[in-house]
Amino acid sequence: MAITDTEILRRRDFREALTFTIDPTEAKDFDDALSFEPSDDGNYRIGVHIADVTHYVLPGDDIDRQAYEKATSIYLVDSVIPMLPEELCNDLCSLRPHEDKLCMSVIFTLTPQAEVMRAKVSRTVIRSDYRLTYEQAQDILDGKTPTDKPLQQALVTLNDLAVILRREREKQGALVMEQDEVHFRLDEQGNPIEVFFSPPQPSNHLIEEFMLLANRTVAEQMSRTGKTMVYRVHDKPNEEKLETLARFKKRMGNRLPAWTEQLLTIRAMAKAVYSTHNIGHYGLAFDYYTHFTSPIRRYPDMMVHRIVTRYLLGERKKIGDYDLEDACKHCSEQEQAAAQAERDSVKELQARWITQYVGEEFDGYISGVTDFGLFVTLNGSRCDGLIPIQTLCPGMFFNYDEKNCCLQAFTHKVKRRGRTKQSAERVFTLGDPIRVRCVRADIQLRQIDFRLVENNE
Repeated sequence: MAITDTEILRRRDFREALTFTIDPTEAKDFDDALSFEPSDDGNYRIGVHIADVTHYVLPGDDIDRQAYEKATSIYLVDSVIPMLPEELCNDLCSLRPHEDKLCMSVIFTLTPQAEVMRAKVSRTVIRSDYRLTYEQAQDILDGKTPTDKPLQQALVTLNDLAVILRREREKQGALVMEQDEVHFRLDEQGNPIEVFFSPPQPSNHLIEEFMLLANRTVAEQMSRTGKTMVYRVHDKPNEEKLETLARFKKRMGNRLPAWTEQLLTIRAMAKAVYSTHNIGHYGLAFDYYTHFTSPIRRYPDMMVHRIVTRYLLGERKKIGDYDLEDACKHCSEQEQAAAQAERDSVKELQARWITQYVGEEFDGYISGVTDFGLFVTLNGSRCDGLIPIQTLCPGMFFNYDEKNCCLQAFTHKVKRRGRTKQSAERVFTLGDPIRVRCVRADIQLRQIDFRLVENNE
């Protein structure tokens, strides 16, 4: 579908600005791009350009209704269940290089110290010059790959600004959690033959910081209009949970693996959700925040685009055949269901991978303590499995100490209520290193069973 001259005249034209996308290698739906232009006064004009999906998807049409029901794309290990039809995701709306594309954009003027001097939300038309993967962008930043000087200058400058933005967020109390991305190398039959992880690189942080800045800016500016807005909110955590976590981390010291410490912190947090009632975003330390930057894969971003467009054009049309708060609740529920499906996809591949190693021993650490056993995460593959309590120390009795995240083993039965004066003969504490044997892997149930390997075995 060609973009008409009339539509271009309605928008700010950024087709002459140096523009590029940075995405995973396998990505086909490029829904965000950055543009970079140095100013004569020493500042930088930076555009965060987001595919204008709602120009093509009208409220209440068949595609819109189907997208609303899904509310999000689901990213499984070996496939994607897209929210929108492929023709939109990978073609019409995808910000592919050397093609004119319609966007919703936030145009910033930033100083070299990353101070935002001006920010304006606009409807735009762009033309991306480069499609980069995160690895390619990182190689340019590291000086490993020669490239056009303007592109290199843009990447280096944007990375410097992103570092400052990230540092300022941390100063304001933002929780910065690094999560490695899990990957599986599959054979021709689709069976996993290797599990590996890739840590975030500066090129990932570069994109992340400017998307965060755009989301925050849109939320702030729309809040000033007094109009109903869709916010991404994150409530404060339970103080008691935080205090318990702090005491446990202090007691464990350096014995607690970073991965487990991060998981415990996440468990102590409330879940971020969508709402028309703003309470701020605790995890990001933002007073205002929304989701604006991924309309190809998230329906709330489409709702926000429609609200912003309606405001910019002075229209009073409805943005959809639904109540906004009900829609926020629906999208939050679908998001959580999608996240569970993605976790299940990883667990299934891990179970399939470890079937070839049933009977073998592994080193890992205790990543969960319950009254029915110990969850263990293996070093390297990070496969999770359970040691049932009845197999842990045969003939011994156990006391589950939830407060101290441990299982205490006794020769004689102990009282369940109140403190016992009897000393535990074995204590299994969260974060402890442990050696296990894999005895069963159920692919259908996505479950792995371990047994404790004693030192004398």
